[in-house]
Amino acid sequence: MTIRLRDLAACFEGVIPSIIATAAPDGMPNISYLSHVVLVDDERVALSNQFFSKTATNVRANPAAAVLLVDPRDGGQYRLDVIFEQTLDSGGLFEEMAIQLRATSTQVGIGEVMRLRGVDIYRVRGVQAVPSPTPRQEVSSREAGLQLMAAAAVARRVSEASDVGTIVDAVLDGLREAFSFKHAMLLLKESAGERLVTVGSRGYERSGIGSEVLVGEGIIGTAASERRPVRVSDMSRIRRFSSAVHASSDEENRTRTIALPGMPDAMSQVALPMIAHGVLRGVLFLESSQRLAFTREDEAALAVVALQAAAALALAEAEILEGPSSVPVVADQSVLTGRGFRVVHYAYDDSIFIDNEYLIKGVPGRLLMYLLRIHQREGRTEFTNREIRLSEDLRLPDIKDNLETRLLLLRRRLEEKAAPVQLLRTSRGRIRLEVAGRAVLEEATS
Repeated sequence: MTIRLRDLAACFEGVIPSIIATAAPDGMPNISYLSHVVLVDDERVALSNQFFSKTATNVRANPAAAVLLVDPRDGGQYRLDVIFEQTLDSGGLFEEMAIQLRATSTQVGIGEVMRLRGVDIYRVRGVQAVPSPTPRQEVSSREAGLQLMAAAAVARRVSEASDVGTIVDAVLDGLREAFSFKHAMLLLKESAGERLVTVGSRGYERSGIGSEVLVGEGIIGTAASERRPVRVSDMSRIRRFSSAVHASSDEENRTRTIALPGMPDAMSQVALPMIAHGVLRGVLFLESSQRLAFTREDEAALAVVALQAAAALALAEAEILEGPSSVPVVADQSVLTGRGFRVVHYAYDDSIFIDNEYLIKGVPGRLLMYLLRIHQREGRTEFTNREIRLSEDLRLPDIKDNLETRLLLLRRRLEEKAAPVQLLRTSRGRIRLEVAGRAVLEEATS
């Protein structure tokens, strides 16, 4: 039976390194391991060219070579008889391979060392299965079309959500229920900066709400900076980046940094950019302890989910701008009674500590102090997004800044910390402050 290149899709996932064999003009053989082998079409493959000066010298003198591929699912081996055609140092294929290499290598601090020099294109003249002394195991695969059905199911859930919080939950819950992907997080981009902030997660011991990733950092940051999906099928070949280590409350108090959630035994990861109206809104990230957990078909379906989520979030934020501008003043007698608690605000980074426990910093921290001050002064508990946005005291970066996302971050961090002050969304563009006792507000200078 003829073996087609498309039948060897799992061999191109990079789980088990491939090997290329070349020969010098005098017949001296040379064997090198390959970082990446990519399927170009039914007749060609692309090989990453990073360090292999001897290989490059050989194929330019003798273009015939052999490539050994290994199927990571059953150990099957395949020999490709190839002939060198050309080297690319630009273009779509080169950029795709460079992004993949950069995303994984920057996680371990060797981005420049592993920089892609070129992509060598080889025409495949024949494919042969290498005989094995032991029988191969049957490999199960997902039924075709299941990913499309799962994406449609998540899209329906997202279409029924009406605000940032419910959209985030619809995406993450949908991934778990429709795709059976248990570990995922959704990060949104700060419109005034180069950071992505976690606004929701599933499957982790710690939610990581409020944790940050720099655009361009690791797999998540690279998906954001390059605005393309990034998928890794075997994380054992690289080390996870240090910011993904779980942190304790004491570490949060000391560093004022919330740790990104992560799986210590993750083997597969995929990051999908969320883009709407040409603007990067965030990144959808999934991981698994299984190798080859995310196929190319999964990646395509998840990309659709990410784009649908981005569009829904953009629409929800636009509708908030049209919300009510005022609410009745409601007195809350708890401002004078109940157990007291201490809220300390550090103005230089707007970080907030409640009873010596770190909560959050930046705009969400500034928002909490604004709400608490009005609550103490007027006894008010009801607020609107519009009045918050128009407040001169808050010094919000821009009217287009993602206020709804900031409020969501604040609300979920307060919930996670079981703080004596909580923030509830009562209706579109309206929030309520619930305070269990008297807040003692302090301003700190250092």
